[in-house]
Amino acid sequence: MSKKIIIAPLNWGLGHATRCVPLINALLENGFQPIIASDGQALKFLKQEFPNLESLELPSYQISYGKNLKLKLLLKFPRIYKVVQQEKKRIQNFIDKNNDVVGIISDNRFGVFSNKVPSIYLTHQIKVFSGFSTFITSYFHQKIIRNFDECWVPDNIRSEFSGRLTSINKYKNVRFIGVLSRFQKEYFKKEIDILVLLSGPEPNRTLIESRLISEFRNDTRTIVFVLGKVEDEQKKWVSENITFYNYLLSNQLEKILNLSKIIVCRSGYSSIMDLAVLEKKVFFIPTKNQPEQEYLAKHLENKKIAPFSTLKGFSKEKLLEVDNYDGLKSEETKLSKDLFSLFKRKRKL
Repeated sequence: MSKKIIIAPLNWGLGHATRCVPLINALLENGFQPIIASDGQALKFLKQEFPNLESLELPSYQISYGKNLKLKLLLKFPRIYKVVQQEKKRIQNFIDKNNDVVGIISDNRFGVFSNKVPSIYLTHQIKVFSGFSTFITSYFHQKIIRNFDECWVPDNIRSEFSGRLTSINKYKNVRFIGVLSRFQKEYFKKEIDILVLLSGPEPNRTLIESRLISEFRNDTRTIVFVLGKVEDEQKKWVSENITFYNYLLSNQLEKILNLSKIIVCRSGYSSIMDLAVLEKKVFFIPTKNQPEQEYLAKHLENKKIAPFSTLKGFSKEKLLEVDNYDGLKSEETKLSKDLFSLFKRKRKL
């Protein structure tokens, strides 16, 4: 009988889905059968990456960026709570009907756990920064984490990249599993001067797209935009001096990243991990009103790893600052079979 593991990333940008790619590959290498469970762009992306895997659609949290993110989340709390109960019920029904499910890995999906099989929570935010309400948001997130058998943090034990988001000692079930990336560094001649990577929920993804296209128009350098829009068909086009892709699969994006001199992107944690493994020079533009990205950008600037700017304050001349920073660097993590030993437990009836 095959041993199935439900792996369920949050659909909030593509970062949660992309960092599940190395986990899915490691599960396959160790004889497990991953079941992809998500919604929206995250589900679409992983189904295109792994077309032969079984998938399960979950209800959507429908979280969007914009002004007053904390207020929006507060107002949406009743809906989020309802969705968490729905996904919990859907997961439990799936487990009841599939006796070969032996475990769950939830990437920031609050209701994807079960008392019948070992359940893992994957996060880089044990503390959830939210300004004056950080204590409250962190308290509730840590309470959610206690529903799971283990919490896996994609960073090293020094919290090198996540910083104060994960520097916490009192939780015995927290395990640092190393930097997670779907990419490998290759040594190619650098043919792309500037690669712009866009991602994240609307409307902010479109806002940064419009702003950066305007900034780089008529530039004489070789510039490529990957828009992060997962659609049914991959597209490539050229407008004036810029080459555009609507989205790229992992192997395609890996090659373009290795060909690029400078990356411009959001300071999302999954992007940081990917670019660290590839040892890239980066300029970050954190999403406004998202404290996590704003903190990570400042954290990496303080360590002289990468500069950042607000979207409003960005100009292409600022990219010259990259030369004064060390750039991102990390060894690729090799996920061992010992990581999955929890899934050898006998399933509860």
